[in-house]
Amino acid sequence: MIHQPPAGTRDLLPLEVAQKRWIADRLQQVFHRWGYQRIITSTLEWVDTLTAGGAIQPETVIQVEDTAEGRLGLRPELTASIARTAVTRMAGCTYPQRLYYSANVFRRSSQAHHGRQVEFFQTGVELLYSGSSLADTEILLLLADGLQHLGLEQWEIVLGEAGLTRSLLSVFPEAVQETVRYCLANLDRVGLENLDLSPELRDRALLLFDLRGKPEDVLQKVSTLNLNPQETQTVNNLKTLIDRLRNSHSNAFPLILDLSLIETIDYYTGIVFEVVSTRQQQYRVLGKGGRYDHLLELYHPHGESAPGIGFALNIEELHSELSSSEELPQKPPSSHWLVIPTTPQAEIAALHHAQTLRHSDHVVRVELELEGRSPEDIRDYASLSHIEHLVWVDEQGNLDIERTQAEQNLSQDG
Repeated sequence: MIHQPPAGTRDLLPLEVAQKRWIADRLQQVFHRWGYQRIITSTLEWVDTLTAGGAIQPETVIQVEDTAEGRLGLRPELTASIARTAVTRMAGCTYPQRLYYSANVFRRSSQAHHGRQVEFFQTGVELLYSGSSLADTEILLLLADGLQHLGLEQWEIVLGEAGLTRSLLSVFPEAVQETVRYCLANLDRVGLENLDLSPELRDRALLLFDLRGKPEDVLQKVSTLNLNPQETQTVNNLKTLIDRLRNSHSNAFPLILDLSLIETIDYYTGIVFEVVSTRQQQYRVLGKGGRYDHLLELYHPHGESAPGIGFALNIEELHSELSSSEELPQKPPSSHWLVIPTTPQAEIAALHHAQTLRHSDHVVRVELELEGRSPEDIRDYASLSHIEHLVWVDEQGNLDIERTQAEQNLSQDG
């Protein structure tokens, strides 16, 4: 047991770390350009915080300890923790708040899926204290900008509207409403067809199931329903949002409208969306997000409401999609210098020179030869490790600098 990590977890080796760090850093550059600031919240939270008033199922939370104050758990996502922080620690800040994060999250797998991954790495943003349609537009354009900055190809955003979908489901009897919702969420058309419903309600359920495709086609279908004023206003807001996205994006905005889209997290109140890869005609979800206008009030000391919207991207899925990209690092970062004391008496001078290199104006990676190996073994090590320069230091501090084959190759490539 002690020789392996726990089921559902894995070790990341230096090359994979470098590649995933490249993805997170590229996204971070985009977030900075849009005015977002990084926030880091606690990995441990009270379970009551993590379940967001019942919107997140407690059984998905890995619970770690009971205390006199309550039960602690590992965060299954970041939005609830950021909402808590925003209305308490950041209560005096200016609005809106634009925040981003890059962190690990944990989700308990069911007994039927023992060994399934439980630790994930995410990066995402939260735009708090703005409930406007323009804020929705910003979030979706920011998401698209981040994906383009990664060089990701063949993706699209699937857009839904949680409030509208919830309203359209309200016509079904309560006894079957949750079953209809489940069938829609799991794309189970056969299940819908076999429900004990009147012909009129069955047609309504199948229409909801088919509310997916080109935005103009879906909006045309939903407009044939007998909508109430609030539903009509929501449809008009969707039209405005879609027009903004198309007119604000340099390329054709890759958008699918899906009014049957239902997320498992139940705190969304407005638009919801998934970003999916369409490469090789395979459907892979890379990230999710949406608007949540009643979440912050759960954590406010006086129950005051405030709007919010955000998204989270799955670093593992992005890494898999970009695995063939030549822009990803192809090897772990290598050192620029290997400093070698030529004799035991030269060790102090070598230590000093290594420090001098590390404190230079340019950021460099500097290693010190520790083992007193032969010159041949040192050169073999430098070649295998792609180290660019060897510097031999004698006890008087005299230097003999040697360019390696790695540095010569780098010069030729440049």
